[in-house]
Amino acid sequence: MPVNPELQGRTFAPTAPYLVGREKVREFARAVLSTSPLNSDPEAARAAGYSDVVAPPTFPIVIGELTLAQLLAEPDAGIDFTRVVHGDQRFSYTRPIVAGDELTATLAVTAIKSLGGHSMVTAESTIVDGTGAHVVTAISTLVVRGDE
Repeated sequence: MPVNPELQGRTFAPTAPYLVGREKVREFARAVLSTSPLNSDPEAARAAGYSDVVAPPTFPIVIGELTLAQLLAEPDAGIDFTRVVHGDQRFSYTRPIVAGDELTATLAVTAIKSLGGHSMVTAESTIVDGTGAHVVTAISTLVVRGDE
């Protein structure tokens, strides 16, 4: 079954708030081999003007995955997860994420294209803090492979 073209323009309910923990930031930083003390040392982060450790630039994928799960679970999406590969990932920041942030994400499907029997689904997770201020938008493109 092909990807449902009517998904384009659909917006999903905001995720439950995600509290960014210091240890989660440190774990993520280790996983991506970051050597910046801003990602692990609260004193270094405070000396640089942040309230706590700063998440690496790709950290929003942790929150974005919660929104993509909504898309993949959508009964009428026509997306077979066994045929999905990650095509592209970009982040557009207003400010860095720091430990202590309480973030909520809202997913919108911005584009669906067919390319050589495959479908390209682009979705934007808009991530805001507890005051509703924009922090980052995570733009993901999923490739849903067609029949071999």
